[in-house]
Amino acid sequence: MKIALFGTSADPPTAGHLVILKWLSEHYDWVAVWAADNPLKSQQTLLSHRAVMLELLIKDINVYRKNIALEQDLSSWRTLETVEKAKLKWGEHIEYTLVIGADLVNQLSRWYHIQDLLQQVQLLIIPRPGYIIDNSSLENVKQMGGKIAIANLIGLDVSSTAFREQGDINTLTPPVVAYIHQQHLYKCQYITKKRFSTP
Repeated sequence: MKIALFGTSADPPTAGHLVILKWLSEHYDWVAVWAADNPLKSQQTLLSHRAVMLELLIKDINVYRKNIALEQDLSSWRTLETVEKAKLKWGEHIEYTLVIGADLVNQLSRWYHIQDLLQQVQLLIIPRPGYIIDNSSLENVKQMGGKIAIANLIGLDVSSTAFREQGDINTLTPPVVAYIHQQHLYKCQYITKKRFSTP
C-alpha cells in the first residue's frame, strides 16, 4: 500500500491545493492531508479553521475517488513526529511518501532530524510556477539520504499569500470562500464580500 502524506499550511487552501490533491488521489492508494503550522512561516489563521477549509476542499474530490482524508491528528511542528504517528496508524510496512512543494526544498536541511526523516519516507516534490528546483538543493537532499521524485504536474499559478494580500477569490473554491465569509476570516475578506454581494 502506498500512502501520500501531505501537510500544508493551507492559509487558506486554494484551487492549487485542489489540483495537487486530485493528482495524488490518482497515483496513491491513500492520501492523508492535514493543516500544519510551518515553524518557518508566520500563520494568520487558527489551525482549526484551516483544517475545516481543507476538509471542504477534499469533499468534492471524494465524490469520485474516496481515497483522501483529512488526518488532522497527524499534524505536528516536526514532520518526523508526523511520520511516527502515521506508522502507529497504518503500520511500519507501508510505503510512505512525503509530499512537499518546490518552495520547501531548500528548507529541508533545517528540518528537525532531517536525516532520520529521509530514512523513513520517499519525497515527492510538486513543481510550482515561479520556483526553480535547482540541482544543488536536490543533491544536498540526496546526500542526506533522500529518495526524491518530482511529480509530472505543474501546480496552478495561485497561492494562499496572493489571496491574503490581494483578496483574489479566483484562487479559491466556492465552499472555502463561503466559509471565510461565514467566519469573517482574513483582512481582505471584506473585498471578496463586496465582489460577491448582490446589487
